[in-house]
Amino acid sequence: MAQAAFDGANGAARLVAAEAVRPADLLAAQGYIFACPENLAAMSGMMKEMFDTCYYPVLGRIEGRPYATLIAAGSDGEGAQRQIDRIATGWRLRRVAEPLIVNLSAQTPEAILAPKTVPEHALVTCRDLGAALAEGMAAGVF
Repeated sequence: MAQAAFDGANGAARLVAAEAVRPADLLAAQGYIFACPENLAAMSGMMKEMFDTCYYPVLGRIEGRPYATLIAAGSDGEGAQRQIDRIATGWRLRRVAEPLIVNLSAQTPEAILAPKTVPEHALVTCRDLGAALAEGMAAGVF
């Protein structure tokens, strides 16, 4: 999903894994798409670690920047979404797209452990979101 959004941005974005993000990366970016799986009704541990590491160093320095979210979930994805939105509220970011939560319906231990395939229609939506954010920022809309 993150790769699809990056591809949609057509060269106007950087794709950085959560564990590699540093405060300088957030300061250098003009907008964000936060993408992660939901694990046990929460954002992934790597995403939480990124927010923990970067929260205070960028607090008060990225206000008003646009953001969107992509969540891959086994059921509803709302827990991860709420967590990210609360952090974005603290940073005073501006949501510019409805949350995209892709329910992969992994409810059994076997389904949870199995490799997942994101449906093509969801990947198209991710690409469209990446393109829209990049175009909106280039046009000064966001």
